[in-house]
Amino acid sequence: MKKLLLISAFLLVFLTAAAQERDFSSLDSLLTVYCTAMQEETLESKQLECDFLIGSCKDTATMEHVARKLFDHYAASNVMGEEALAIYVYDKWFADGTLSIGGEYVKMEADIFVMFNRSSLIGMDAPVLEMNGADCRKVRIPSIGRTSILFFFDTSCSKCRIYMDLLPQALSDVDFPVDFYAVYCGPDSQAWEEFRQEFDLGNPAINLIHAWDPELDTDYQRLYSVISTPRVFVVEPQGTIIGRRLEPDSLKELMVYAGAIQKVYDDFNKCEQYETK
Repeated sequence: MKKLLLISAFLLVFLTAAAQERDFSSLDSLLTVYCTAMQEETLESKQLECDFLIGSCKDTATMEHVARKLFDHYAASNVMGEEALAIYVYDKWFADGTLSIGGEYVKMEADIFVMFNRSSLIGMDAPVLEMNGADCRKVRIPSIGRTSILFFFDTSCSKCRIYMDLLPQALSDVDFPVDFYAVYCGPDSQAWEEFRQEFDLGNPAINLIHAWDPELDTDYQRLYSVISTPRVFVVEPQGTIIGRRLEPDSLKELMVYAGAIQKVYDDFNKCEQYETK
């Protein structure tokens, strides 16, 4: 905390200097250090800090620069959940025109980022999709009462193929009921059929469910930020997103937490069923 206060004090000095000299290079470096130092803080604390830093600027140009820097940092962050801060800054400072985010192209990029990430943030109710299943029946995504893993992929995607090789090992220790939705995002029905025949997670605790929306009727690309593949989400039994943009190794770690949530959910339901008898 002392380190944060020290960096914050320096930032206030640099905010004043930047306003006077219009030199943001030193300020940008310190902002990056500060955001990194804030990683372990809560989302609410980070939101307050963003507002404090932007509001501490002495002129509009410096405010816009700091707000854009914060937006860009959190939009590109590799820390799961921090993209919500980019949307927070956008909504608070840019959406109503309080500040300008930049020219037409920059604004369009920001609008697209917000539009494609707003519906699938950590802690939100997972958007419900109804897609075509492998047996021509409709598939509801995610499950109700079971942990769900959503894997959006394309057979022509090289990174997706790497994920396909790593996922069985990442999920090998899962010992509670999980529905794994392999959502094909490509256009080739033959490629999808070949994938279904070859792909196997090798864990009896995991129910592998295949799904496809060739007409894009579900709007899953926007709802789950599937601008590119692969995309991996984890949804807890009551439908809340607890993981997004996961790599196989981080998925493995998160499944320990997901298992604890599933146990609490199952135990609670057992108690309720016993009390109603």
